[in-house]
Amino acid sequence: MKIIPISVLEDNYSYILIDDKTKEAAVIDPVEPIKILNVISQTGAKLSSVFTTHHHWDHAGGNIELVAKKPGLAVYGADARIPEINYVCKDHEEFKLGSLDVTPLHTPCHTKGHVCYYVVDPNTGERAVFTGDTLFIGGVGKFFEGDARDMYRILFHVLMKLPDETWVYCGHEYTKTNLKFALSVEPHNEALVAKWNWCQDKLVTVPSTIGQEKMFNPFLRVNEQSLQVMAGKTDPVEVLHTLREMKNNFR
Repeated sequence: MKIIPISVLEDNYSYILIDDKTKEAAVIDPVEPIKILNVISQTGAKLSSVFTTHHHWDHAGGNIELVAKKPGLAVYGADARIPEINYVCKDHEEFKLGSLDVTPLHTPCHTKGHVCYYVVDPNTGERAVFTGDTLFIGGVGKFFEGDARDMYRILFHVLMKLPDETWVYCGHEYTKTNLKFALSVEPHNEALVAKWNWCQDKLVTVPSTIGQEKMFNPFLRVNEQSLQVMAGKTDPVEVLHTLREMKNNFR
């Protein structure tokens, strides 16, 4: 499979996902449709689908214009607030994009209808997950319609269960600010320091991997004693809540 990140708006990412075998393509959160279509036209791929992670305008706001320009698209999602939705994803109910296996993972917290899309290429063994505003490089999304217990379940019982080599493609370029916060709570983490140094001259920092995130993303490390001591809590859900509150106020 081929994945093309496209920087949109101020700091968002849209993605084009192409099945190499059939040249069928999907777009993930295509908030700037003209920019997306211009790139697709250069690939020779045929756009068939839209994967919407959640209803917020900076992710779903391009759906109406895109469907107007390309009638007949399948628009996937799990929230009635998503414009033009015509395929409601059920949790773990696999579907195909060409020869690619796509599994929607319901991840309600940032919004109640948030979905991450886990994609496996059976031809190459490659794996990727499009995490929208649930998991970022070095961080997680705000808990607008959920709480720390919801996010803990999503992180530890859904996303971290994916194979370590799974590529992570998130919804925003927040890496430097996320890692700056992470360093404030775990300054002696060597993997974190290395990632911080790596990203300094990068404008685009996607993708990461699930395995890498386990090494330096503090929200995936709430069972580590160092972070529990820092938070003054032993319950990992409470540590997650504390970290989110600290991040909300971090400058």
